[in-house]
Amino acid sequence: MSTALLKRLAETGRRPVCFVLDGQPLTALAGDTVLTAVLTHSAQLRRSEFSGEPRAGFCMMGACQDCWIATESGQRFRACATFVEEGMRLVSGVEAGK
Repeated sequence: MSTALLKRLAETGRRPVCFVLDGQPLTALAGDTVLTAVLTHSAQLRRSEFSGEPRAGFCMMGACQDCWIATESGQRFRACATFVEEGMRLVSGVEAGK
């Protein structure tokens, strides 16, 4: 994974939540959105399915359709409006160059 886009400065005492992104085990904090959880470990959330360019969310409130991400089982959801859950297995398409 590349350098993190976000750096956590506050609320560091919340309970850890383990999740997997592109096969790599990672940790977020309880109450983090999936977008926050991913961007504290990576510089991008996913690649655009149209251009292949990196995407990291845009509006941060679920209105723009820019932060869609999928689970390994194929379920798609908005990363900015979904809280990370213990054991989530996410696929960004970043490693595959999608």
